[in-house]
Amino acid sequence: MNIFAFLKLWSAALGVMFLIDMVWLGAIAKNFYRTQLGHLMRPDVLWVPAVLFYLIYVAALVVIVIWPAIERQSLARAIAFGALFGLAAYATYDLTTLALMKDFPVVVALVDLAWGAVLTGSVAGVTYLLASRMGVGVS
Repeated sequence: MNIFAFLKLWSAALGVMFLIDMVWLGAIAKNFYRTQLGHLMRPDVLWVPAVLFYLIYVAALVVIVIWPAIERQSLARAIAFGALFGLAAYATYDLTTLALMKDFPVVVALVDLAWGAVLTGSVAGVTYLLASRMGVGVS
């Protein structure tokens, strides 16, 4: 994968992830998180760490999941390995938080683990499908 292919895939995956995650966080699950974590939430979002998460996470997703799926020409691989990647990454946060912080609800960890798998599998699948339209593929 050359730098141009990486940047195309990374840009596409970043846009897809941000769009889907903002719908989830801003509309679908907004009240869930506020109800469950209101006592732990900041009144304002710190955007620099949030943006850094997306930039790093999507770069790793492209290198570890999406590009290998493109090489193998397998949408199923993109979705399955994307879901596994998302589960593992979100487990790092949620299970560590459960282990170390008091008052972190188990239900939030479970919902977040499921969301990490669904979100990341979806982003990997959609980006895989977009790759051919962007002219990114194995020659």
